[in-house]
Amino acid sequence: MGVGGISIWQLLIILVIVILLFGTKRLKNVGSDLGNAIKSFRSSMRDAQEPEENNPTENLDQDKKTAVIEGQISHKNSKV
Repeated sequence: MGVGGISIWQLLIILVIVILLFGTKRLKNVGSDLGNAIKSFRSSMRDAQEPEENNPTENLDQDKKTAVIEGQISHKNSKV
């Protein structure tokens, strides 16, 4: 018996038609792209669910983000 009223033979015929229409290379690329998209989505969802304590850059005040570190600049006296 098949899944939801579709037999295994009908699924195989559909698979053969899809392979003939698109080719195995394109199907491989689509599968790879879909896998990467799912992986990226899961990663972004995991990052969004983490508490803010784990991401210290988001907790900085605006002044601290734009602070400029001042230092001593020395120039060599040379003729240009």
